[in-house]
Amino acid sequence: MTRLTARRALFAVPVLLVVTFGVFAVAAASPFDPVKAYAGTAALGADQETLDRLRENLGVDRPFTARWWDWLTSAAGGDLGRSTVMRQPVAEVIGERLVWSALLCAVAFAVAVLLGTVLGVLAARRPGSLPDRAVTSLAYALEAAPVFWTALLAVWLFALKLDVLPAGGLTDTGSDQVTFGQVTSHLILPAGVLAVSQLPWFTLYVRQGVGDALAEDPVRGARARGLSERTVLLGHALRSGLLPVLTLIGSRVPELITGALLVETVFSWPGIASATVEAATSVDFPLLAALTTLATAAVLAGNLLADLLYGLIDPRVKLNEM
Repeated sequence: MTRLTARRALFAVPVLLVVTFGVFAVAAASPFDPVKAYAGTAALGADQETLDRLRENLGVDRPFTARWWDWLTSAAGGDLGRSTVMRQPVAEVIGERLVWSALLCAVAFAVAVLLGTVLGVLAARRPGSLPDRAVTSLAYALEAAPVFWTALLAVWLFALKLDVLPAGGLTDTGSDQVTFGQVTSHLILPAGVLAVSQLPWFTLYVRQGVGDALAEDPVRGARARGLSERTVLLGHALRSGLLPVLTLIGSRVPELITGALLVETVFSWPGIASATVEAATSVDFPLLAALTTLATAAVLAGNLLADLLYGLIDPRVKLNEM
């Protein structure tokens, strides 16, 4: 396990270097002007000399390779730079928002895995039955639904039509403190929508895995020995059928992050989505590079976690050979 983690960490270094370099290159080619984004409405009445001076002070008049190298050397020492659009250190921008994004993703991912497992097992018990057809039809329908459309539909139904859940934000309007009850009620809709966007994949993978396991000889042998259907299903088929799901965990991280950005935007959730959008439109090089590096690191960590879980659960897989 230690060797695998060390190898993946070593492999992550050049990947992160390439990703950050690409961010600076794409941002440099962006049509957005970081100086005008920084100055805001004041840039409308400013003369060219003032804008050029501001451009020089912000350092955006330098080649993007020089800016990338300066940011990289500073980041290696723990300094992620200062966000020009947020007017505060990048570390503070991420620290204030990351906890809420992590909470949203963790709750949504847990719900998707648990509910997907239950629905997948329900469908796999009797292939071709009414529950199987209903679950698979629902999974394919949800798979085709864009996450932003599902989010807007949830706002219309539960917040506007039924008025049972808040439409967005972290706390109630006018509240001057963050309480557990308010956060919980405001979390239900965004976490539920994000979980629904990931649910079809886990449902279909569990259905396929458990269905294949039920047809294997060890499971048939367990049934021949007189074991109950519950024991056969949960003790034998489910464990074997969940192995493909472990590899799915790492591959779903990128879409989970993308979906979280859209969900946070629709529900005004105070995560990193707003910071990402503002960093992109304002060409905020330090913040954009830090957020992209964070997302890339999350994807690499998800892949590593999937491999570690697979090696720990499946005795046929040896971690030292991966």
